[in-house]
Amino acid sequence: MRKGQNPAKFVGQVARPERITAAVLSCAPSLHGYHAESLDVLKACLNSLRTTADLPFDLMVFDNGSCEEVQQYLLDSHRRGEIQFVILSERNLGKGGAWNAIFQAAPGGVLAYTDSDALFYPGWLSDSLRLLETYPSVGMVTSRPFRTPPEFYSRTLDWAGSDREVTVERGSFIPWETFREFDLSLGQEEAQVRRRFDSTDDVRLTFRGVPAMVGASHWQFVGWTSVLRQFVPFQMDRPMGQVRQLDQRVNAAGLLRLMTAEPRVMNMSNSLAAVPAPGSRPIASRSASPARRLLNLPLVKRLLLGLYDRVFRWYYTD
Repeated sequence: MRKGQNPAKFVGQVARPERITAAVLSCAPSLHGYHAESLDVLKACLNSLRTTADLPFDLMVFDNGSCEEVQQYLLDSHRRGEIQFVILSERNLGKGGAWNAIFQAAPGGVLAYTDSDALFYPGWLSDSLRLLETYPSVGMVTSRPFRTPPEFYSRTLDWAGSDREVTVERGSFIPWETFREFDLSLGQEEAQVRRRFDSTDDVRLTFRGVPAMVGASHWQFVGWTSVLRQFVPFQMDRPMGQVRQLDQRVNAAGLLRLMTAEPRVMNMSNSLAAVPAPGSRPIASRSASPARRLLNLPLVKRLLLGLYDRVFRWYYTD
């Protein structure tokens, strides 16, 4: 038999979520090897997101089977009020499984998603939201311009070519240092980056006075929560490598994929060392040592990465 009345019956109102939910996906199964700096990278991501966002938001973190140290940090941050929602997964569900949960759980009408290795700069949220609210039928807005595969933004070009209010320009609009900084953060070689810069171009749109670059990416984006929910569930049988399903689905649905004209977010990858300090020069290229040249030989690289993958699977997959 119930004893007394539930005090909640006498509460006149409940808290309402913010219009924007910023969602971060974390995954650090250990703090060794490749993941040695993962907790520091996660802390830098969350700190930059909180301190540079210029609009109110609730912060949600979905942790995809991280080690105890990472999950304890997230719980402590939640208790301090730094994170509003924490979802801890016992196992790594992959990015698709995480998206299935995040897209459905986000309470805000706007979802700002990011991987946990993104470093945010001032203005990222308002710049992204401006594109989302100005352009029609937007699927996703990434807070940095870079060159993405044209097959993933074909429907954006179709719309731009059919609307008389849109100005379409082709050329090299991303400065070399901005382009170089991002591609080097992905582990590419300087010569490879230069060739891609010289052999590709950008597409810039202007609609109702607001410029945007064509393209977007699954690693960081802002979108309408109700629109993003249309694309779940995702069925991915690997933790990574199939994440372009979202890019493909957004394009196939005829929704726009856009990027801010200015870089408002940076990819840290798995190390803080790859991130230039504010006001410093971008990542510098270095001459490869003999040992590095040996490690970069295709056969050696393939064998060693294959061994690393096998060891990783032994420890961190069923």
